[in-house]
Amino acid sequence: MTDDRATSDAIVFIYVTNPSKKEAERIAKSLMDRKLVACANMFPIESIYPWEGKIVDGKEYALILKTVPEKSGLVEEAVKEMHPYKVPCIITFQVSPNKEFGNWLRSELGP
Repeated sequence: MTDDRATSDAIVFIYVTNPSKKEAERIAKSLMDRKLVACANMFPIESIYPWEGKIVDGKEYALILKTVPEKSGLVEEAVKEMHPYKVPCIITFQVSPNKEFGNWLRSELGP
């Protein structure tokens, strides 16, 4: 079976980890106010990673930010400016949404 959704219909998910729910909300709302993202999902996660010679583990909040490819670079720049981490995790995925969701997302972000 083939997928007939064109690449031009693609949207972008940007995954960002945050130190708290408050920080995740602040970043998401700021990006929405600027019409850089149309939707954000937040959820608590447990993270383990090496940092400055030690293994760190703790609770974080993940964001999945939804936008269009042409705004993904602006989203990344804005997250870097606002984010409290010295090295924020910002990972971009291009995905193919169903037509209705893709149309809604594009209409929310404007031209």
